[in-house]
Amino acid sequence: MTDEILSLNYQVNGSDLQSAGVASSDVKKVLRKLGVSPEIIRKVAISMYEAEINMVIHANGGTIDVSISPEQIKVVLADNGPGIANIDLAMKEGYSTAPQTIREMGFGAGMGLPNIKKYADIMNITSELGKGTTVEIIVNIPQ
Repeated sequence: MTDEILSLNYQVNGSDLQSAGVASSDVKKVLRKLGVSPEIIRKVAISMYEAEINMVIHANGGTIDVSISPEQIKVVLADNGPGIANIDLAMKEGYSTAPQTIREMGFGAGMGLPNIKKYADIMNITSELGKGTTVEIIVNIPQ
């Protein structure tokens, strides 16, 4: 891995559940090529995938900006969705506002935000009703 910061940007299509996970899969490939440890890759891939799926299910997509440095991987996911009314409640395992059609496909079990928090070293979430949500995920790379 070089000392330079690598920046990646993705657009997430909110109308296509089939394409959800494309960005997190691409980042996983990039991290492998950079020689990042499998444990760090796993943490980034799981937390990013969960957030990406949430963008598709709840917010009609958005943008993902990824910054990779020798010290950390930072992922910022931003959408213009409806926002999260109660972040504390949304952080509880099993709490979900996903529609039944999404649940029938195996998504929307209410583990997305708890899994992001579990696998990220730092997770920040800001949301404003009617304006959208931003999730920041940081995974540190031990030196």
